[in-house]
Amino acid sequence: MDLTLHVWRQASRDAAGSFQTYPAKNISPDASFLEMLDIVNEELISKGEQPIHFEHDCREGICGSCGMMINGVAHGPIGKTATCQLHMRHFKDGDEVVVEPWRARAFPVVKDLIVDRSPLDKIIQAGGYISVNTGSAPEANDAPIPKLIQERAMDAAECIQCGACVAQCPNGAGQLFTAAKISHLGLLPQGQPERYERVLKMVDVMEEYFGSCTMFRECEAVCPKGISVDFIARMNRDYIVAKLKDRKAAANE
Repeated sequence: MDLTLHVWRQASRDAAGSFQTYPAKNISPDASFLEMLDIVNEELISKGEQPIHFEHDCREGICGSCGMMINGVAHGPIGKTATCQLHMRHFKDGDEVVVEPWRARAFPVVKDLIVDRSPLDKIIQAGGYISVNTGSAPEANDAPIPKLIQERAMDAAECIQCGACVAQCPNGAGQLFTAAKISHLGLLPQGQPERYERVLKMVDVMEEYFGSCTMFRECEAVCPKGISVDFIARMNRDYIVAKLKDRKAAANE
């Protein structure tokens, strides 16, 4: 199959960018979207031109590094699918495809399709961990956890930090990512001692970089792991409780 690509090219963070048009010829329907870009890059390199720069690592939908906007949709037209798992059989011969980086104030373009997603790391650094020293690892079965809680925690833990939720949100909000990370630990017994301190720290950092959530739910629609906005409601409840606890503690000082 043959396609026409309109790809955003930007030499550096401070450079002006623009769309450039490239043909993608003789592409197998079984090729992934990233493999298609590899073929286009091989052609560009053979001509002595700069290849299209994009992030990738595992190419198995695990690492979250491959994200890009495809025809205006984060990760492309297929739901619950990362860009690396999107196959060319979902396009038609002769299609024109627009490929651009995440579009969000918090994610400045580094080069071409690569963006700086370090604000997501800063949220994790603020509290997305358990700091209590518990010594050697206990026997897993010594801490029984109800099956429903296990499943909800695992649903939240599926987040791969790709940033699609931020890129697709009209407000550039980071609530779905932050809520998933908070809920992952907040649901488990190991995360209870720092539960409310964690939500205060992580939400404070989130609000520094990202916009406000007005529940468009576009984040949920494009999340490659199908993470539910229910976690945002849970984060908001914990945040309110944490704020009240904070005020009570301050009043008693």
